[in-house]
Amino acid sequence: MKRRTFLQCGFAGAIGAPLLAALRDDRLDDAVEVLAKATASGQVASAVLHAAQRQATLTKHFGKASSGEAMFLLGSISKPICVTALMRLFDQGEFRLDDRLQKFLPKFAGNGREQVTLRQVLTHVSGLPDQLAANAMLRKNHAGLAEFVEHAIRTPVEFVPGSKSQYSSMGILLATHVAELISGTGILELVEGTVMRPLGMQHSAQGLGRFSLQDVVPCQTEFGAPESGAGDPTAKDWDWNSLYWRKLGAPWGGTHASAPDVGRFLAEFLSRQGVVVKPETAQLMTSNQNGPGLTPRGLGFNVSAAAGSPGCSAKTFGHTGSTGTLAWADPSTETICVVLTSLPGTAAHPHPRALAGAEVAAAAAR
Repeated sequence: MKRRTFLQCGFAGAIGAPLLAALRDDRLDDAVEVLAKATASGQVASAVLHAAQRQATLTKHFGKASSGEAMFLLGSISKPICVTALMRLFDQGEFRLDDRLQKFLPKFAGNGREQVTLRQVLTHVSGLPDQLAANAMLRKNHAGLAEFVEHAIRTPVEFVPGSKSQYSSMGILLATHVAELISGTGILELVEGTVMRPLGMQHSAQGLGRFSLQDVVPCQTEFGAPESGAGDPTAKDWDWNSLYWRKLGAPWGGTHASAPDVGRFLAEFLSRQGVVVKPETAQLMTSNQNGPGLTPRGLGFNVSAAAGSPGCSAKTFGHTGSTGTLAWADPSTETICVVLTSLPGTAAHPHPRALAGAEVAAAAAR
C-alpha cells in the first residue's frame, strides 16, 4: 500500500512529524500488512487498525469488518471505560480513593474484606479473584449484573489487601457497582451518558444499547479462553457471541466500540482535554498507583512500557482484551494505537494485534 492509499483512508489536518514521516516512508505498511495477511489467511476473520498522532489519523479495516467503524466486543478494554464513569463521581467529591469498599457495600465484610479500598480494587491488589467460581453457572442461567455483584460481595479475598498483585475483574465489577449506588443509575446507562456521549463515541455501547447483534463483529470463540464458552457445545446461549452476553454489558468486558471511538476515549487522557474527567484526574488514572514490588497500575488502566507495544515509553497507558483487542497511548510520541480483532488473545502467539501494535510503535518512534 502506497502513500496515496493512506491519504484516502482519511489522513488529513495538521500532521505530527514522526507519523507523517512513517507514512511517507510507507513504514506503517508493515502494520497494515500484518493484519492484511492474517485476514487473508483466515487466521483472523475481522480486524480494524486505528493509529493517530496529534491531528493525523489512519483507520483501516480488514477481512469481514464492514468498515473502519465496525464495532467489536472490547473485552477488558471495557475496564478503563467503565472506571471513567466512576471517576466522574470522584471529580464531584462523591468518594475518596482510600474509602473502604464496605462504606458503600456493608455486606462486604469478614475475611479481611473490610480492609479493601476503592483504590485497591481499581489497581488489582484487593485480593479478589479475576472470575467467580460460579462464573459458568451464572452465565448458563443468564444471571444479571446484580447477581454477579451478590456473588462477588460474598467472595473471600485471597491475600492481605495491598500485599500482592492479582488481576481481578470482580474488583472492577464492585467498583463500578459503587458508581451505580452513588449515582442511582445502572452502569450501562451511566457509561453511555457520562463517557460515550460526551466524547462523541457514536459507534459504541455498554452492552448493545441501541444496536443489534447484527451490528457487532462476531468473536472467533472456538479459539477463546474457557470463559468465552470455547469448547463447550452447550455454551451457545451464553458465550461471547450470545445475545445474553452481548446485552449484559459486563463492566469488566462487555463494552462494544469501534477502533476510532476507542481512539477518542484514549485522546481524552492523552491530551487531558477535561471533557469527561478533570485533567488532574486523567493524570491520576494513567499514573502508577501501586507500591514497589507490585504490578504498575493506574486506575482502570495498565501503565508503564508494558501497557503498550515493544518500543513504547514508560509513560504509556492502555489495556488489552481477551477477545483479541489492544489499545494504548504513548505520551512520549503523542501516539494512539488501537487494534481490534475477532481472534481471541489466547489463540495465537504472537497474536497479530501484538505484531501490528509493535509496527505502529516502531513507526512513531522513528
